[in-house]
Amino acid sequence: MPRRGCRTAWPRSASAQAGAMTSDERVWAAIRLETPDRVPLIPSLLPEPAATLCGISQAEVAADVEAAVGAVFRVFDEYGGWDNPYPAPYTPLQLQAGGTFPLRMRIPGVDLPDDVPYQLDEAELLRPEDYHTLAEVGFEQFYYDDFLWRIGDIKREELAGLQAEILRGGALFLEACAARSVRPLFLASALHPFFTLSLMRSMVRFTEDLYYAPEPIERALDRLTNDLIATRLEFARQSGIDLWLLTEERASAFFFPPAVFERFWWPYTRRIVEEFWANGIVTLFHLDTPWDKNLAYFKQLPRGSAVLELDGTTDIRAAKQLLGGHLCLKGDVPAALLSVGTAEEVRAYCRRLIDEVGTGGGFILSTGCSVPAGVRPENFRAMIETASREGAC
Repeated sequence: MPRRGCRTAWPRSASAQAGAMTSDERVWAAIRLETPDRVPLIPSLLPEPAATLCGISQAEVAADVEAAVGAVFRVFDEYGGWDNPYPAPYTPLQLQAGGTFPLRMRIPGVDLPDDVPYQLDEAELLRPEDYHTLAEVGFEQFYYDDFLWRIGDIKREELAGLQAEILRGGALFLEACAARSVRPLFLASALHPFFTLSLMRSMVRFTEDLYYAPEPIERALDRLTNDLIATRLEFARQSGIDLWLLTEERASAFFFPPAVFERFWWPYTRRIVEEFWANGIVTLFHLDTPWDKNLAYFKQLPRGSAVLELDGTTDIRAAKQLLGGHLCLKGDVPAALLSVGTAEEVRAYCRRLIDEVGTGGGFILSTGCSVPAGVRPENFRAMIETASREGAC
């Protein structure tokens, strides 16, 4: 495959001009399974923990995308920065309007107290006959013609404004990156079709359907997979960044046996990854829950075609032993450690990751899942400083 990364021209930082690796060079060395000058650092900082670290309310970042983006980059500046920022230009209702989270939501300042992060309210909204409709017309048409209005949080006359705000948030995020001479880690993203259907149908009902009515699900998965490739691949190409995000939180052996995984998840996943890889684009998997029993499958993917972002419940050291030299790993400082641990415990955990997983390259130091909304400022600072000072490979 061609040696690519970000194709968009961005200004070089002072450190790069002095001869050190740029953040982008460092990150892409890890993705390519090479050894960078130090372990890259990319905490998955979203508006909710950024609000906590800035001392502003959850209601403020949930209501205003400019406040959400501003909080993320205020933390970036105050804590000394890190490598390619994790995109987070959204408010909760924008995630719903864009189809990222096809669920009811509870919003701080509206349905929740001002200081409580937004919540997803999963319900059985997708009906069995809807699998057929999804297979026939695809997700986009079904979502905007029908499903979004079942959720009930957005009025039809509000949709255009929310979609415009999605674009504005993206522009604000890119402007903030450019002002700091850093690139976003990715721009294109999607939930895995399996995960999307599970959220829309609800976990229990979707699981029943997998066993008692599997064929309609397979037809819907096939259509959603084809649509995902067509839309997200083009977006990734246009973004100029050869990495995109694919999120899955419900397909591992924590929930399902190998027979379900092999029939309903893995074939569609390979199709997605291989199609993007054929176009020079790497897939970043966001994998919550324990994936230990599924890790061997990822060795079937082309070398260097994916990054596995693990959340602290998968044994990342075992993943390194199995997949080291084949796929890059990203993780996995646990949310609990950042929320209720001590700064010294965070430093010690980061040092172990650098020494045990970072050796030989192919590793990006990050949070397990995302930075928690209850993060302690001293713990977040300990993570940033440890990687910056002690991350040499």
